[in-house]
Amino acid sequence: MTPHTDATSGHPLQPYWNLALASVQADALRVALELKLFRLLAEPMPAGSVAERLRLHPDNTEHLLEILWSMRLLDRQEAATPAQGWRYQASWLASRYLDHESKQHCGDAWSLRLQALRHFGQHLDEQLRTGEASTAPRLAGTAANWQAAARLQIAQEQRAATAEAALAVFSQLPEFPRAQRLLDLGGGPGLVAIALAKANPNLRGEVFDLPETISVAEENIHAAGLGGRLRGRSGDLIRDPIGEGYDLIWCSSVLHFVPDIDQALGKIHAALRPGGVLVCVQAEIPDSQDAARQMLSYYLSMRMLGRQLTHAGGLRQAMQRAGFSALQTQHEVPFPVTPVTAVIGRRSLQ
Repeated sequence: MTPHTDATSGHPLQPYWNLALASVQADALRVALELKLFRLLAEPMPAGSVAERLRLHPDNTEHLLEILWSMRLLDRQEAATPAQGWRYQASWLASRYLDHESKQHCGDAWSLRLQALRHFGQHLDEQLRTGEASTAPRLAGTAANWQAAARLQIAQEQRAATAEAALAVFSQLPEFPRAQRLLDLGGGPGLVAIALAKANPNLRGEVFDLPETISVAEENIHAAGLGGRLRGRSGDLIRDPIGEGYDLIWCSSVLHFVPDIDQALGKIHAALRPGGVLVCVQAEIPDSQDAARQMLSYYLSMRMLGRQLTHAGGLRQAMQRAGFSALQTQHEVPFPVTPVTAVIGRRSLQ
């Protein structure tokens, strides 16, 4: 039976037409970031003045500002006279996250995500036929590119979202205020460890990641004045020691990259002291179609590279197998690109 369409419900194809429209919105944001438009519009300004300042076509500039307004990236107000049209200003969201002078600027990270996703999409048919991945040169997994990502993309996302999410999870744990030793496993630029150390003045610990990334973490640690409490430890989770006797371990989006989740979790369990806590944050495939769509869209490229993405409940089950107890699960933890699941587990005192 054909679904009935009326004037209020819209056409069944509308969600798929929206996919094509989203591409235009993404390019509108990309151009706005390239023009540093949100810094220029820190104060209200008419479209004509924007065009004059940036040497753009006046009418087309107004059209761009209108679509950015529709995306809630700009606010607008009436000018002094109707002939002047609207005056546009960066919204609070754009000012906080997309103004290149903001401390929480995430525009470069967003642009790199867009580049990577579009490159993957353009080569999807080829990858289906051959099974071979095609990675944009700037995004290939070389040592130099990992270091660059830690310094720019990952750092921006940790400042804008990850560190705040970690603080929200740890602040609910009764163990956090009295914890003394932390391991930020796969911590990249180390900004999560820095945020946790600032929140708990008794906390000392290590950021563990690949050698090319740890140099960035150590730069950030010293810039934060925490060189006496935090340090970097370089290595590979599977092959190298990660230390022991930790009160807290933060493990974020690491298990996608290991060949054996059970082996990795067993090693993490052994690194905790009795009574220690692991907060493991990973994307999982939800049971709901609508919830799964966003997750699978982002992780399709990684899954085609052989990375692991568990289904809902899979991470909790793996932690149980590794010996973690008193498990707690938090769904929809806000994270870069797509919400994730946090599973909290403890090493028993026995």
